[in-house]
Amino acid sequence: MAKRVTKLQQLQKSGATVANGRSKESLRQDFTAYLRGECHLSKNTIEAYRRDLDRFFAWIGDKRLSGVTVNHLSDYVGTLNEEGLAPTSVSRNIVATRTFFRFLQLEGTVRDNPAELLLTQKSWQRIPNVLSITQVEAFLNAPRKTDSFWQRDSAILEVLYATGCRATEVCSLRQKDLSLKERHLRCDGKGGKQRMVPIGKRAIRAIELYCNELRGELASRRHPESETLFLSRTGLSIDRIQLWRLVKRYARRAGIKSIISPHSLRHSFATHLLAGGADLRLVQEMLGHASIQTTQIYTHVEKSRLQQVHQKFHPRA
Repeated sequence: MAKRVTKLQQLQKSGATVANGRSKESLRQDFTAYLRGECHLSKNTIEAYRRDLDRFFAWIGDKRLSGVTVNHLSDYVGTLNEEGLAPTSVSRNIVATRTFFRFLQLEGTVRDNPAELLLTQKSWQRIPNVLSITQVEAFLNAPRKTDSFWQRDSAILEVLYATGCRATEVCSLRQKDLSLKERHLRCDGKGGKQRMVPIGKRAIRAIELYCNELRGELASRRHPESETLFLSRTGLSIDRIQLWRLVKRYARRAGIKSIISPHSLRHSFATHLLAGGADLRLVQEMLGHASIQTTQIYTHVEKSRLQQVHQKFHPRA
């Protein structure tokens, strides 16, 4: 793979063409504009599709796109599986490839779309990495007053678990998105869709402590001041990488051995709600899932709860 990437870079520098005199870099730029302007995809989805396209370009090498067949694409999918990509990642690569060839058709760069015949793999129903209630308590209590920005870190962790918001959604929260008296916040989700998410007392107290004791100091380090709620030590908006590092650090401190990420808090949020008897449709709304099928991955926890109910109340259990 490394050799192919190097070859791809050489082709780009030499201005090698892959379709109708157009270079890969030119197609990449126009495809990105298509995703942004015509498909109205989120920034993160566009970045993921760009990475998928780079992977595909590296795989085809100097082959012209007009010569790519469905058999070639099937071999490509086989290569992705051999590399050990998760089923969800393989499926996204397939969708990105389909979208790219549809773009090429619209541009008149290719006549046929072999990717239309490429079937999306059915994602395996993998159980998400979920923390226990005890682990969550230890994790949320991990920030110490001796930590430089413990008020901010504590507020971030509390919000992640209290709302089930995605890392990007937490990073983009603004002060005006908070309605602490009404105990909810406004969240900008995927595709620019907004939703109102309830927030609990502990998270509210953590946010108020952070805003009262630390945020003003961090905001004063930049001019003009950022409207974003959670700020870095330089006064800039905290980003996903910083958020990821915070979660990793406090997970280690809490003695959590499993590999977790900000998304693990989202998984735990949904699973614990369903385990407590929450309606699946309401959990779907809070998570911002477009389809109920996406939310159903968390119903695995219901099996153990239903078994307990059955054993307790059924006369022949």
